[in-house]
Amino acid sequence: MTDNDNWDDIFRPQPAADTDAASARSVPSAVQTDDSAAPQSRRAARESEGRGSRSKSASPRAPRRRRRWPWVVLGILALLLGIGAAGAWYVWTNYEPQVRELLGWELPNDYEGTGNGTEVLVTIYSGEIGADVADSLVEQGVTMTFDAFYDLLLADSSIQFIPGTYRLQEEMSAQSALDALLDPSNKVELSATVREGLRAGEVIEALSAGTGIPLADYEEAIADPSIYGIPDIAPNIEGYLFPATYTFEPNTTAEDHIRTLVDEMFRRLDAAGVAEADRHTVLTKASLIQREARLADDFYRVSRVIENRLDGGWRLEFDSATQYGAGETGSVWSSGDALDADNPYNTYVITGLPIGPIAAPGDVAIDAVLNPVDGPWFFFVTVNLATGETVFSETLAQHERGVAQLRAWCRASEENRVYCA
Repeated sequence: MTDNDNWDDIFRPQPAADTDAASARSVPSAVQTDDSAAPQSRRAARESEGRGSRSKSASPRAPRRRRRWPWVVLGILALLLGIGAAGAWYVWTNYEPQVRELLGWELPNDYEGTGNGTEVLVTIYSGEIGADVADSLVEQGVTMTFDAFYDLLLADSSIQFIPGTYRLQEEMSAQSALDALLDPSNKVELSATVREGLRAGEVIEALSAGTGIPLADYEEAIADPSIYGIPDIAPNIEGYLFPATYTFEPNTTAEDHIRTLVDEMFRRLDAAGVAEADRHTVLTKASLIQREARLADDFYRVSRVIENRLDGGWRLEFDSATQYGAGETGSVWSSGDALDADNPYNTYVITGLPIGPIAAPGDVAIDAVLNPVDGPWFFFVTVNLATGETVFSETLAQHERGVAQLRAWCRASEENRVYCA
C-alpha cells in the first residue's frame, strides 16, 4: 500500500447509507420540478449526483500539500534559534560579567596563597595612585584582577605606598600582594652614601661599593662630563657630584647614577640662588672650604679668608688644593714636590683660584661661599686635628704662633701623631 492509498482511505467518504440518504433528501425537489422523468432516469440522476458528490468531497490530492507544513515550521524554528543564538552571543560578549552575576555563574577574581615562586619586580613610581598600582599588578601577573586588589584599598583609606621597587611573585592573592608591598623588607634598593669632601675617584668607589656595579662602569660614566650639562670650563667632573645618601632603582646604570648626583648638585645650587654662569666658581670655592674647615662656623670664616686673599691679590696657599694637584692625600703637610709642582691647582704658585673644584662640597660649604662672615683674617690653621679647633689670624706672626701650637699638639701623644702623619 502506498502513501497515496493511505491518504485516500482516510479522506474517502463512505458511499453506502450516508450517500443514499443524502440523495434521498434531495429527491423530492427534483421530483417536484420534473414529474415526467422516468424512474430509471431518476435513478441514473441520483447515481450521477452521487458520483459528483464523491468527487467534490474526496479531493485525494489535498493532503499532499499539507505534507510541506512540518518543514516550514522547522525552518521558522531554525531561523528563530539562529537569531536567538546571535543575540545571546552578542550579550555574552559584551556583558559577560553582568550575565554571570545575574545567573550566579561568577568566576573567581582572586588567586589563593602567596604566589607560585616566580619572582616579579614591581615598581611604584612617585605620584602613582592606588588604581595605578592595581593595574601594574595585573599586567605583571601578580594578581588575577584589578577589583580583587583595588577593593582592599577602598576598604582601608589609610593605606599608603612608598615609591620604589618591590619583590613579589606571580599569582599572589590580592591580600598577599598588598602585604608584600607594605613590607619594607621586600623593597629592592641599590643605595650608596657619598660623604662630603670626597674626591671624584672616592665618590665612584663609594657608589660601586653600595650598588655592586663595577668601578670600571663608573669610570667610563664620568669620562665625559659634558653629557651631564657640566660647563666646558670644568676640567673634569670633580666637585659636581653632590654628597648624600642615594637610593637607586634596580636595572639602572652607572651613568644613571652619575646623572642623579650631578642633577642634585644643580638643584642645590639653584635653590641657593646661584646663577648658572657662576656655578663653577662657587663650586671651586666651596670645595676648598669643604676640605679645609671642620666646624660649621669655621666654614664661613674660611670663606672670608678666601675673599680677603683674592681681594688683596694674595696667593691662597691652601694645602688641600696643592696636594690635589700633586695627587697627594692623607696629610696636613704638603710635600716639597707638591709645593714645587707646576700645575693649575698649586695655590702656592698660582694667583687666584685653582682651575676647578677639588672635592664634593655640601650645602653648608655652598652657603658659606655666598655668605662669608665679616672678619679681617688672612690666615688660619687647625690646632687640634681630633676636634677640628681652628685658629684664625690677621697677621703672619699670629699665624706662625698657631702653626707652632699645631706642631706641639702633634707631639703631645702617639694618638695625636696618627692625625699628623
